[in-house]
Amino acid sequence: MHQKIKGGKMNVLFLILICVGMGVIGQLSMKKGMNTIGNIGVKDIFSSRISEILLQKYVFIGMVFYVLASFLWLVILSQEELSFVYPLISIGYIITAILSKLFFNESLTLFRFLGILLIFGGVYLIVLKI
Repeated sequence: MHQKIKGGKMNVLFLILICVGMGVIGQLSMKKGMNTIGNIGVKDIFSSRISEILLQKYVFIGMVFYVLASFLWLVILSQEELSFVYPLISIGYIITAILSKLFFNESLTLFRFLGILLIFGGVYLIVLKI
């Protein structure tokens, strides 16, 4: 089937953190680009406007980070169980919410903050027994 590489879960955790970091950079870049473009609808994705959207500098950079993260994700999947690694992607939700507050001045309400704490608690439980 597959053979786990030396370093075990700690190596995989490092790769996950890189993957999550690339995902966060991708999300922040795409948001910055979409702030420049403005509101779009689903119909815009299926129209000639798609080239304007995809070629917007920050949207394009964000998409590149997502593609790179997807290739790294394949490495991660080859080394560890999906049921272990997939929930750890939620670290990106935490980082993205905090950085969205800092960079875009988005609201971070009490309920969103409590949700972030719940996600953090879940990630902690998953990695507790490494």
